[in-house]
Amino acid sequence: MFIGEYSHSVDPKKRLALPSKFRGELGNRVVVTRGLDRCLFVYPMKVWEEIASKLGNLPVGESGTRSFIRLMLSGAVDTELDSQGRVLLPEYLKNDAGLKKEVTIVGIYNRLEIWDEDAWKKYKQNAEKNTGKIAEELGKLGVY
Repeated sequence: MFIGEYSHSVDPKKRLALPSKFRGELGNRVVVTRGLDRCLFVYPMKVWEEIASKLGNLPVGESGTRSFIRLMLSGAVDTELDSQGRVLLPEYLKNDAGLKKEVTIVGIYNRLEIWDEDAWKKYKQNAEKNTGKIAEELGKLGVY
């Protein structure tokens, strides 16, 4: 399980070291793809295969579903961690997420999210303002 948040830097060659704490669970290969809210998602291969299968089996009759499938699958890159636990971030994904040098890597249960550091701080501040309302909604679903 991935939890916590970690500050890292993207080097000039567009490589990003993933937190050493997560490397064993991630394995040697991961998939990096466009995430939601202008971040990147990083999935261990096993989790990605499950998600890609679900996406591939969605009905394509609705334009919104087609768009989501296209964005998630076309943006995905299968990559190996190098000997220092780094992944190479393609320029298009780096641009899509607005990543600069300093990023925050966030553990979200079965995936990692890569955020531009400033965007993460702003997102987190907004979310913190609404925690009461969010907790109420989750309570209605029996989650919290």
